[in-house]
Amino acid sequence: MPISSDKLLHNVVSRLRLRHLPLLLALERQRSVSRVAAELNLSQPAVTKALREIEDIFLTPLFTRTRQGLEPTPTGVAVLAHARTALADAEALGRELTVIEAGLRGRLRIGVIPYVARGVLDAALDFGLRHTPRISMLVREGTTDELVNALRQHELDCVIARSFYLAGEDIAQQPLYREEPVLVVPADAAARLSRAGLDWKRLAERDWILPPPHTPVRRTINTMFAVAGVAPPLPTVETYSIKPMATLLRRQPDAITIVPRSVAAELVELGGAATLPFALSWDLPPVGIMWRRGLEDNELMTSLVEALREAAK
Repeated sequence: MPISSDKLLHNVVSRLRLRHLPLLLALERQRSVSRVAAELNLSQPAVTKALREIEDIFLTPLFTRTRQGLEPTPTGVAVLAHARTALADAEALGRELTVIEAGLRGRLRIGVIPYVARGVLDAALDFGLRHTPRISMLVREGTTDELVNALRQHELDCVIARSFYLAGEDIAQQPLYREEPVLVVPADAAARLSRAGLDWKRLAERDWILPPPHTPVRRTINTMFAVAGVAPPLPTVETYSIKPMATLLRRQPDAITIVPRSVAAELVELGGAATLPFALSWDLPPVGIMWRRGLEDNELMTSLVEALREAAK
């Protein structure tokens, strides 16, 4: 191994400190020494000196100056990626130690998509409560893309989402369940629309409530219309949240949406909505649980996966 590699490894192990990392991330975020100095309440010479010391550890520049501001070098990109996960791990450790000191067993950070079957969500939340001592739970809602990115950034421990990602070196997953799609309309319009039969062209003219663009469900619904030979509708409202959907279905006589059957049941339960009796099909991937590889031997994670699998049955 070349001497420079030996020296680099020695520097990283013996000289790099956790306090160096927030400065690097601030430089990436602000792209300016002066703005970082203002953000961190430091002088510009102090920021410049600190950056020089950090670059001396890595034996190479981490940023270059451009007209647009500081730009990470290839080495800088790699260092910044590790800085983000290292700080996320440090924060997670600090919070976990805090709950353990308070007498709890540990802490789990779970990401969930809005369209999760109630039984699976209940099982995830009950998981922390039924242990003795209890487990502290953080639950974060978002789209599959957002949650998987947070998982990769070590901001979450596991994610309940659409498992359309191929399992790779960094992500493991376990499918939980599939659901069929259901058309949901205002209760007053259900009988009339049911008698008229399934007419995609006519339905496309109604006031559609659809998930945001670039989400798995939205892409799948667009495909359903395309297969029927009809242009996908332009949504009146874009939302993944059940309460706004329920409000619109109560108040807008021409409202309509397509959701998984478990979500449709919640909308009907909230009042003012009804399902149409048409058999639909889609190629939406199953909902599954994902976690970073390396946690397979984590007792809490394996117990949670088993609890969700049982609930999904």
